[in-house]
Amino acid sequence: MNVSAPLRTMSAAQAVEHFDVLIVGAGISGIGSAYHLTKQLPGTSFVVLEEQESFGGTWLTHKYPGIRSDSDLHTFGYRFKPWVGPPIATADEIRAYMSEVIDENDLARHIRYRHRINSAKWSSETNRWTVEAVDQASGEARIFTANFLWMCQGYYRHSEGYTPEWQGMADYKGRIIHPQRWPEDLDLSGKKVVVIGSGATAATLIPAIADKCEHVTMLQRSPTYFRTGRNAIELAEQLRQLQVKEEWIHEIVRRKILFDQDLFTRLSFTEPEKIKQELLNGIRAALGPGSDDIVEKHFTPKYRPWRQRIAFVPDADLFEAVKSGKASVVTDEIDRFTKDGILLKSGETLEADIIVTATGFNLNVLGDIAFEIDGKPLDFSDTVTYRGMMFTGIPNMAWVFGYFRASWTLRTDLVADFVCRLLAHMKEKGAKKVVPALRPQEGNMPLHSWIDPENFNPGYMMRNMHLLPKRGDKPEWQHSQDYWAEKDEIPAIDLDDPAFVYE
Repeated sequence: MNVSAPLRTMSAAQAVEHFDVLIVGAGISGIGSAYHLTKQLPGTSFVVLEEQESFGGTWLTHKYPGIRSDSDLHTFGYRFKPWVGPPIATADEIRAYMSEVIDENDLARHIRYRHRINSAKWSSETNRWTVEAVDQASGEARIFTANFLWMCQGYYRHSEGYTPEWQGMADYKGRIIHPQRWPEDLDLSGKKVVVIGSGATAATLIPAIADKCEHVTMLQRSPTYFRTGRNAIELAEQLRQLQVKEEWIHEIVRRKILFDQDLFTRLSFTEPEKIKQELLNGIRAALGPGSDDIVEKHFTPKYRPWRQRIAFVPDADLFEAVKSGKASVVTDEIDRFTKDGILLKSGETLEADIIVTATGFNLNVLGDIAFEIDGKPLDFSDTVTYRGMMFTGIPNMAWVFGYFRASWTLRTDLVADFVCRLLAHMKEKGAKKVVPALRPQEGNMPLHSWIDPENFNPGYMMRNMHLLPKRGDKPEWQHSQDYWAEKDEIPAIDLDDPAFVYE
């Protein structure tokens, strides 16, 4: 546990604070959920606890050069607040947008920053959660109770990224850096840089530093799919020329993008070769004539499109860096680190003054918080998910887990609608407790991993799948990745279905 001052236990004079709802996290999910709570259930008391020093979550944690969204902001932005900038936005632009949401809706007074939650305990005697946190500014313990817990903390550990252990790392004389902890004092001028990885982080970082260092090499074990295009939405530009209201533009453009994304995703399953060639042709066009061999070797994955996330490369900046010679791509496996760089299994050596490990996240399960239900430690892998939002046997708790194939925030809005409707329904019934439960006929339902690896299998999920809840073989006991279906299914959930047990 990291605190900035010695931990001081709570004195008897310090009161326990009680709220109707406690929201964990002030990132894109937590701020959106707080907004919906104030609008849909006015008068509900709530607090938002955030471990970092400010709001933003991902967009505060990551400070590496070029940090930007890889989802368009017309859909990554909230449905209730129009986005008026370029569709692919920087972290600063996204935080400025979130700041406006906080200011316009008086949310700041509800947020407690630098509050690290250590434990959350449910009592069936009181039908309340007791949340123990540390105010890291003062080092004092804080205790909160809440009727309902709304988990909006994301899915990866903000304190550290994932870096594999390679032989010889201790012998390397240069700097090894994970993008999640980018040092402010790093001088890239005249340096040879190797970026290990081929996902959205590498694709963002490489063009951002290509002009600042002597040369940058993307070292990948296997290729990734990318999409290219202008960092602009033609439809939005046309509507603005017609002086259409931004609220209308926001809704029209969102619907168009979502329709196109849904069609693209479905075709990636039904006509994967067609989608594959469409993606590769975009890269060939960006690299120019004579690039067939490069595309075949370095940008043609072995898996079908959308089995892993497809990163968008605005204005083809990654490929422009490669085309210019400022960046290069090597597809090979690491044998070991040497004092001067990396020895590959092919026998080639990559010299490097700086090695950046853009190798992914460390998944955490609901904030690495120690959960208990009536004194018994909770293991989430023993539960079954209800539509990726609630869990069997866990009372009065919801989790926001977004989409992989669409913008995360789309699900933030949908889950918020569901939670607010559920809370209103409980109040109407006079219920103090709700627990998802398998129905009698589902006692022998086959259970599987949270995500079907045949459907979606990025490394950061596969490494830690054993920690996550199980899924069943029916739609309500699965975490769907289909926004186009869920936008109709989630609002239609019958809250009196036997899957919800009220007390």
